[in-house]
Amino acid sequence: MLFSTRRTRVAAQAALAVLAPFLLPTSPVSALSLQRRATTCNGHPEASLCSRLYSNVSFVGAHDSYAVGVNNLATNQDYDVTQQLNDGIRMLQMQAHNQSGVIRLCHTSCLLFDGGSLQDYLGKVKTWLDGNPNDVVTLLIVNSDDLPPSQYDTVFQAAGLVNISYAPPQATVPISQWPTLGSLIDNGTRLITFMDAEADFTSVPYIIDEFTNVWETAFDVTDPTFDCNVNRTKGDTTTEMYLINHFLDEVVSVIATSIAPNKGALNTTNAASGAGSLGAQASECGAEYGRSPNFMLVDFYEYGGGSVFEVAATLNGVTYDPTTPIATPIPDSSTSNTTSTSSGAGTTLLRGPGGMWGWTVPLAVGCAIGAWNVL
Repeated sequence: MLFSTRRTRVAAQAALAVLAPFLLPTSPVSALSLQRRATTCNGHPEASLCSRLYSNVSFVGAHDSYAVGVNNLATNQDYDVTQQLNDGIRMLQMQAHNQSGVIRLCHTSCLLFDGGSLQDYLGKVKTWLDGNPNDVVTLLIVNSDDLPPSQYDTVFQAAGLVNISYAPPQATVPISQWPTLGSLIDNGTRLITFMDAEADFTSVPYIIDEFTNVWETAFDVTDPTFDCNVNRTKGDTTTEMYLINHFLDEVVSVIATSIAPNKGALNTTNAASGAGSLGAQASECGAEYGRSPNFMLVDFYEYGGGSVFEVAATLNGVTYDPTTPIATPIPDSSTSNTTSTSSGAGTTLLRGPGGMWGWTVPLAVGCAIGAWNVL
């Protein structure tokens, strides 16, 4: 009888030892059990998307996301960053320049198009992220003037983005070792930032070197038969994510021969299927490399009525079913030669009547800039 009582007591103590962490509100296990778990990721309720590695998700990106305007040769988008994010853009690409000690978002030159300061831009991104806690956003910064990452860190600190930025455990992360979309959301590190040049993991670990982690296809493409060839990389393409530059340009003559977005072909270029479409290139690249593109950069994303997001949803195995319609295209004026100025700069490049290009650029500016490419 005594043996039986002792055995019962020992069993009870063992059971309490197992259950105690769950009963104590201050225990680590109890806290873990109450930790938030994302059930909707980037607008999709399907659990399969939350459980995917970040490196196994396809995102639509806005090429030159800051270059917003109509009737302007130097613009690539109709709507600002807030509307882009509202509609489903999840990668924001930008060109950063040093303008009198301030990092500004300019198109090749701040004399050509000045899209405002990086700090103002990032402030809009922070506001949007605060209002959308179940979304992961990626930034791709073209560091045009090779500024040190510490200068960018100052701006990120001012915008309040450092604490929500993901810092990987090492400078180069193989595709098999990225966290899931859900874990990025759960951990509150919902902003991923890549930089094409001068990234330094030891000084600013959340600004990630692009070309040792992501390779790209060709840009400045004027042939609608987009290919999937590796164009730029500094790493092992078999273990890197990859980005397809799916924006079609055309040759124009303004001061000198150059290229600019082919707006007349946008409905085809941004389509989900057909020759020259985003869907066709994504499918071709997926077949060639055995995995879908991670990032797909497009111009004037709203052309096609959401077709670019449909492509991403298909690649991600989810349904594209927006609760509200996305923005509609803003056509260039066909009757005006009046100005459409960029913020912070007096230079104006115009698309005139009948789709022909006009320009009102001072000769001195033209000589300084010469021919440019739309990067």
